[in-house]
Amino acid sequence: MHALAGLAFELGGVGTILEMDDVDRQGLLHPGPVILSAALSTASGASGATFLEAAVKGYEAMVRLGRAVGPGHYTFFHNTSTCGSLGAAVAAGHIVDLEDRALVWAMGNAISTTGGIWQCRHEQVMTKPMHCAEAARRGVMAALMARKGLTGPRFILDGPQGMFNAMCLDGKPADLLRDEQAGWMIHETSFKPWPACRHAHAAIDATLAFGGSIAPNDIEAIEIETYADAVTFCDRVEPGTETEAKFSLQHSVAVALIDGPPAMAAFAPDALRRPEVVALRALASVKASNRYSNAYPRHFGSSVTIVTKDGQRQTCAVADALGDSENPLSCDMILAKYRELADYAGVDAFLANDLMNTAFDLLDNAPVQNLRKVLLKALRPN
Repeated sequence: MHALAGLAFELGGVGTILEMDDVDRQGLLHPGPVILSAALSTASGASGATFLEAAVKGYEAMVRLGRAVGPGHYTFFHNTSTCGSLGAAVAAGHIVDLEDRALVWAMGNAISTTGGIWQCRHEQVMTKPMHCAEAARRGVMAALMARKGLTGPRFILDGPQGMFNAMCLDGKPADLLRDEQAGWMIHETSFKPWPACRHAHAAIDATLAFGGSIAPNDIEAIEIETYADAVTFCDRVEPGTETEAKFSLQHSVAVALIDGPPAMAAFAPDALRRPEVVALRALASVKASNRYSNAYPRHFGSSVTIVTKDGQRQTCAVADALGDSENPLSCDMILAKYRELADYAGVDAFLANDLMNTAFDLLDNAPVQNLRKVLLKALRPN
């Protein structure tokens, strides 16, 4: 494996393993771990401006494809993986300055080797972060090989045996084209405030809206309504692992009721066995609602109804999860999330602050190599 592709693989896996990565709702994918990993791995000699341009272009390509493949594709394939390789090839291709013909080769070969089948979510395995890692690696490798002259299929998307005919039977290739006045899709990226699957966030937000006004011991039942995909991915009353807990609406709502805003530790293995959490999970039912399913994926909504032992019913609902463009996180909240993650990872506070400031220096066109050095120091302290 080429060293740069190996670094992209490493960064891609690290970027998603805690379920705190960014989201494009309509594309149903997480661009950050894939695109930024591809750009960072290849940008050792690049300027901050070149790196940021590569990231924007990579986001655009990945998200456009994710929005075009159709809901049937997402039923069986992880869009982050299948669409991410294209975006990674575009980002890396910009960094290594591929001419148009070579960039087409890179994109064609990246998609030709794409994958990411959803069976992993039905078993207690660690495959999902590997999807992001592999997408970043494939894109970087395809770009590097194209620079060496390795040709690739031009019609990989809409050809007779291309991606849309093979894997996206209800896809809309025309959606890849977009009004130039619409702006860059990176601006529509959602940020996660909670360390759980994004499909669980609206239910967490609805639960937090109660403001701790109901004592857990007074609860008779919890009714969670949301969109169909959230039920498909996150209806899990007895999670057995940290990953399963992050994909459990019942667990997410239970810890939000007990602890308030859920921290990283709320999904750790020990937290799964807390008696009060286990008791509340058992009281929670989950169902899909047309109200939310019809608005999805443009809107990630949910409602939570709590029935108390004296027969009262109280409902809180949110139309858009916190962190979406309609309900955005502030810059201070995003930086607080960064500091929480750095602390959770055991990164020294001084080093974490240095990493943050070095990242901001890219806006002033500082060399990307400065960021790479600090980032690798944080990833490989020994």
